Amino acid sequence: MDAYPATPNYSAPTQPLRMKPWNWVMLVVGVLLMLLGIGLIIAGAVLLSAGAAQRDGQFLTTDAHRYQTTGHAIASPPLTLELEETETAELPPLEDIANFQIRATPVIPDQELFVGVAEATDAAAYLDDVPHAVLEDVTWTQQEQFSDEWTWDTEVDQRLQEVAGSATPAAPAEEDIWVESTTGTGTQDLTFELQEGQWTLVVLNADGTRPVWVDLQAGARTELMDPVSPGLLIAGIVGLVLGIPLLLLGAAGLGRDIDQDHPQQHHGLSPAATTSGAAVPVYPLAFSGHLDGQLSRGLWLVKWLLAIPHYIVLALLWFALVVTTIAAGIVILFTARYPRSLFAFSVGVLRWSWRVGFYGYLALGTDRYPPFTLAHAAYPAELDVPYPAQLSRGLVLVKWWLLALPHILLLGIIAGGGGVVWLGAGNTSASWGFSLLGLLVLIAAIGLLFTGRYMAGLFALVIGLNRWTYRVSTYVLLLRDEYPPFRLDQGPTDPPPYQPAHHETPQPGL
Repeated sequence: MDAYPATPNYSAPTQPLRMKPWNWVMLVVGVLLMLLGIGLIIAGAVLLSAGAAQRDGQFLTTDAHRYQTTGHAIASPPLTLELEETETAELPPLEDIANFQIRATPVIPDQELFVGVAEATDAAAYLDDVPHAVLEDVTWTQQEQFSDEWTWDTEVDQRLQEVAGSATPAAPAEEDIWVESTTGTGTQDLTFELQEGQWTLVVLNADGTRPVWVDLQAGARTELMDPVSPGLLIAGIVGLVLGIPLLLLGAAGLGRDIDQDHPQQHHGLSPAATTSGAAVPVYPLAFSGHLDGQLSRGLWLVKWLLAIPHYIVLALLWFALVVTTIAAGIVILFTARYPRSLFAFSVGVLRWSWRVGFYGYLALGTDRYPPFTLAHAAYPAELDVPYPAQLSRGLVLVKWWLLALPHILLLGIIAGGGGVVWLGAGNTSASWGFSLLGLLVLIAAIGLLFTGRYMAGLFALVIGLNRWTYRVSTYVLLLRDEYPPFRLDQGPTDPPPYQPAHHETPQPGL
């Protein structure tokens, strides 16, 4: 393996470089179009899947839930259905939009059930002075965060409000108030087409006796999914087709702005330019963080609030960074070179993230507010990566996930938020979870609160943990091929380069 190029030297400007505004506009518009496109594609795919699930007369159903009352009936709250006409378009009738299905199964075998839907006033008159139970407001909830299956909230829908009374209802099948009804033993399916009005669902034993013990399951189907889902998919694809080029052009433009500001930082060294006696840095990442001499005792309590504008911008930038890294990986696969402007953009995002993390809850090393820039600036935390003359084509396919996996697992424990570590230390928000870094920063914060001092040894360790994280980030984001060392280089600045003996061959990363 070739020796590393020397760590870049630069002098930070007193004022941050001003980026061209149209590059920011293209980047932001590209990100928004991509997010919109992804959202539309997901919505279209969900509707397409739901439409396929309800073919052949099938309904999209919830899980069944059990209800029991000592009264004579279980009734739903009145459901009002009303369709307002517009001046520009006449909407289709409700019955052409959707219909519902209620599936009732008696808990007691061979119990004959009656299920019916009536106008709310008729149902209220039928149940007047009859002891029964009313379902409280039913809400919908998602079972798991990333699950497509929706169900009734079990903490709400199993609660019944008992209504007192002394009357016994007439046999429900003999009443003529029902718009739709079904009766019999075993599971009963009641289908109700949407109609304007106010409606109540009532479940009873077929003979009107008490108690009522039943499992209920709701379902719905609509014919609107099939015509809507292709449109959403097409609109989402258009959003991606327009958004990806705008995002890449904007990121490349911002990278060129940085490159023009400090072009020397991207000069890689060819293999011929290195010698066996060249100084070899531990890793080709210039990473520093200098502790302010005077820190506020209590400012850290509100830094999460003060840094919200940065968090918003960084969320946008990290989304763009994922896209540019994928694009750069494709280019490296065919050319063995990282597009220079995208390289500068990627390093700029890491630089901005580190500044905000240093100000915030990755280090709490300064009270100086971070600048809003991707470029170098006069700030106590800095980061840079030398531009590589050449990258391995094959490593692009495996280094960001397979080869980096040992580091990712370790950093998941050390820094917390394994998914964030995977993307490269994008965790600029509070990391006070069950992690070593979060615990150390919390100890430092408590020390500041009571003593106004930040222990030097603790600060050195915190910076060392962040340095390790950002070295792995550099590798995962395809910026360098050199494997990150399994070592903790503490202190505000990188360790001095290793000077091998003349007979030694430099072994980077070991």
